[in-house]
Amino acid sequence: MANRNATRLFPLALGVGLVLAGRAIFRQSRKYDLRGKVVLITGGSRGLGLVMARQLAAEGARLAICARSIDQLRRAEQELRGRGAEVLAVPCDITVQEEVETLVERVRARYGRVDVLINNAAIIQVGPLENLTLADFDEAMNTNFYGPLYAILAVLPDMKRRREGRIVNVASVGGKVSLPHLLPYSASKFALGGFSKGLRSEVARHGIVVTTVFPNLTRTGSPRNVVVKGQHEKEYAWFKIADSIPLLSDTAENTAHQIIKALKNGDAELVVTLPGKLVSIANELFPELTTDVLGIINRFLPDPGSDQRRMGYQSESRRSRGAIARLSDEAAERNNEL
Repeated sequence: MANRNATRLFPLALGVGLVLAGRAIFRQSRKYDLRGKVVLITGGSRGLGLVMARQLAAEGARLAICARSIDQLRRAEQELRGRGAEVLAVPCDITVQEEVETLVERVRARYGRVDVLINNAAIIQVGPLENLTLADFDEAMNTNFYGPLYAILAVLPDMKRRREGRIVNVASVGGKVSLPHLLPYSASKFALGGFSKGLRSEVARHGIVVTTVFPNLTRTGSPRNVVVKGQHEKEYAWFKIADSIPLLSDTAENTAHQIIKALKNGDAELVVTLPGKLVSIANELFPELTTDVLGIINRFLPDPGSDQRRMGYQSESRRSRGAIARLSDEAAERNNEL
């Protein structure tokens, strides 16, 4: 009986082995060499975008970065050039389609093409729904969804003509599991993630590879630049502390490394960090339980407060300073978030 079962299982095992081997060979053949490639990174002046730019420069890529803050953009440009990178820095508001089109035209004028587009620029608003307005949701969608869409529409025609190109859309675990007090952010990242997956299917026949990334909390130093509403000091404190705890958040360097690895492999999707993977899987398998747990967590978050808009750095208090938030402060200084 045992021999008979083994005989039956052998073809199945052989088939699985052949599929896995074929997949490995296909992925290897699709592996991307970044040396000399032109990489455009939105939001490349600080945080995760700047960390990716550093690592891409080390891979030999030619860089183009954009941001709204001219001062941060210039500092990032100087740093990258000091590392030996070839870099073009262009001021750009990605929520304005005409500015994005001009950005891509300037990159082509400098380098001749865009090989890789990394849609990284984003905005986060922290606060309860009672203190958020439709303008907050518009701002999140314009930055986190329409901005990437404008950039994709600008680079696609030439990528299709050349039958080559890579696009990385940086969504969020908050685009897989909707998080309380981050609703505009989650809604916009759900939109980006859904669009990105469908885009991969549509453009594959043109030789273009799209990768959708879902990072978890990442210690980039970005909390100081989030928008805060409600009880400002309390809202900022919980967000900044969560962003600083190693068990909950990942280093910007590791997240950037994983994203670039997924880009080079041509992966369809990347969920960064074990906590991010576990939360995503739990939501897929047990959606009601997941939302119930998040509902319990929401009870411990601050009650509604002011509709006034403040930046994170304007909401600092004794709660958000000190040893527990030290890692976030150090990352902010290291990654041009100040």
